[in-house]
Amino acid sequence: MIKKTLLLFSVSFLAVLVIGGLLGYWPYFVASIFGTMSSITFLVYKWDKRLAIESTEQPIRVPERSLHILALLCGWPGALIAQQWLRHKSQKRAFIAVLWLTILINCSVLACIYYWQFI
Repeated sequence: MIKKTLLLFSVSFLAVLVIGGLLGYWPYFVASIFGTMSSITFLVYKWDKRLAIESTEQPIRVPERSLHILALLCGWPGALIAQQWLRHKSQKRAFIAVLWLTILINCSVLACIYYWQFI
């Protein structure tokens, strides 16, 4: 149930950005940035999951800091989708807490930008 809710939340957020761009509430590039960064973030999560599965010895992995930076740079929908769909980084509570902090920061900044009409 939670998995479906989080996936729906991420996909709905991206859909709202696209629809808002088409209706002229904000420039379409906002949806493009979130969509592009989400795709990149999803692929990096997938790559890190693959590295974690394939190597039996200590592999070179994507640092958690890098995953959080990608999420902070408008890639959080892709991070949340990857976390739920790929089951990657979904058990580490500290990681999840920081991911939700990036989501809160992104949504707050986007709301402020929209409210004060900076874009």
